[in-house]
Amino acid sequence: MNEAPRKIIHVDMDCFYAAIEARDFPHLKGKPIAVGGQPDKRGVVATCSYEARAFGIHSAMPMGQAIKKCPQLIIQPVRMSVYQQESKGIQAIFKSFTELIQPLSLDEAFLDVTGSPLCHGSATLIAQQIRQQIFEKHQLTASAGIAPNKFLAKIASDWNKPNGQFVVTPDEIDDFVRDLSVKKIYGVGKVTANKMHQMGLHTCADLQTLDQKQLQQRFGTFGQTLYALCRGIDHRPVRTFSERKSVSVEDTFLIDLPDLDACQAELKRLYGSLQKRHEKAQLKQKIVIKSLYVKIRFHDFQTTTAQKSSQDLDLGVYKQLIETAWHRQKKPVRLLGLGIQYRQKNQHEQIDLGF
Repeated sequence: MNEAPRKIIHVDMDCFYAAIEARDFPHLKGKPIAVGGQPDKRGVVATCSYEARAFGIHSAMPMGQAIKKCPQLIIQPVRMSVYQQESKGIQAIFKSFTELIQPLSLDEAFLDVTGSPLCHGSATLIAQQIRQQIFEKHQLTASAGIAPNKFLAKIASDWNKPNGQFVVTPDEIDDFVRDLSVKKIYGVGKVTANKMHQMGLHTCADLQTLDQKQLQQRFGTFGQTLYALCRGIDHRPVRTFSERKSVSVEDTFLIDLPDLDACQAELKRLYGSLQKRHEKAQLKQKIVIKSLYVKIRFHDFQTTTAQKSSQDLDLGVYKQLIETAWHRQKKPVRLLGLGIQYRQKNQHEQIDLGF
């Protein structure tokens, strides 16, 4: 006897930080807003309003570039404590509907409402009520996707943004995924998408023409995940507790670091900050170090990373990694980062899609 399909809701706040700024400062409503650092301090866009997005501005864009695209852009500083408090209130609304909640960040989460007696068992109506309560209590809008699994629910939540929702029923899965661009599959970045396009693979229907063995031959272990997702198959449960996968620290410098010696001079300070974050992570759960890595962004925004397997934090390893990464371009450096990847309990499982 087959189990009844799960009912998964993905709730995604609309321009969360920017929406809070517009709510708290009414004169900003309807204007292009970017939340982030100042351009003269090499700040980046954390998020922006839809009015700003119309100019081609997006998160992680250097604020200086954003200003060039939209000279009238209003820059608001990040008020993280305010956003965190709002997020707690929204999480409380989720908990009034289900205990099965997997937060992904301050502004989005998965909810499993399978078998819920609320709203006559309708996940669609539950999502509507959640969005309505968020608006009534916080004056903020949210979008939602409702589907039998996490993969489809996350895609669906983006379908009718902002302030809308979209449902994918079990009977609609085949038709829904068939025309989906391969770029909609989580884990398919620019490089993989370009590789697929060169192979004539543009949609999930195209991927479905390849069997699991063929996908693994072309895309390695990720092929197994591709085989399932391009068919709308995703058996991962909503996890109320998730293992920490990594910690990192990074710094963007007001003045470019001119050479390798200047990069190495910043290492000890960054390493100290990373140690503190690692120790804090250890207090929350039992973790084992898998590898160490560095990230370098050069003055022309070219970015490279270097990684090495290690079971311990080691300043010497980071020094070697920085040297390796810097020699790839040998240019002034605007950003330097250090990170730790942790070993997951079930290393044999399929690639973790991060949502």
